[in-house]
Amino acid sequence: MPTREQMERSRWIRPFANRVLRSELWRFTRRSVPRGVALGMLIGIIIPFGQILFASLLSLSVRANVPVAALTTFVTNPLTTPLLWIVAYKVGSWLLHVDAMTVVAPVNTAIEHTELQQALQWLTGATLVTAFGLVVIAVVAASISYVVTSFLWRWWVGHKRRTRMAAARVRMHQRMRPE
Repeated sequence: MPTREQMERSRWIRPFANRVLRSELWRFTRRSVPRGVALGMLIGIIIPFGQILFASLLSLSVRANVPVAALTTFVTNPLTTPLLWIVAYKVGSWLLHVDAMTVVAPVNTAIEHTELQQALQWLTGATLVTAFGLVVIAVVAASISYVVTSFLWRWWVGHKRRTRMAAARVRMHQRMRPE
């Protein structure tokens, strides 16, 4: 990983350095880490190419942690992608089948009357059913990962605080004990 100084000197980053190298995008905070995880999950599942680049660029607009967003995109890799696409096909098929059974069929209507089908296929590189399933899985996975990461972050910070407080109580009792 390049250092901040190396990135500031890079001719590719220099025009955007004031925006890209803002410290809040690289600090691990209770808000930026869950955002980074959720964004990385979303991009990692939906976009099949250039995931790290897209996650890093979108991190700027949602103030997510850039390294966390980039690393989370590795949720999809050559081992997990085939399984993910099979599940996405099944989820998309089931949802579109359920939607077709309703009177209004909002998803099918939206797909027929807009350019949504072409956009989904272009974005994911998959057929309509698989692309729809990928989007649904990505949104659900990003939402769940955001909530889980937020709770884990809170638990971890609370655990560190309880440990520090217990150590401080032990030190205080040791000092107050007469010898």
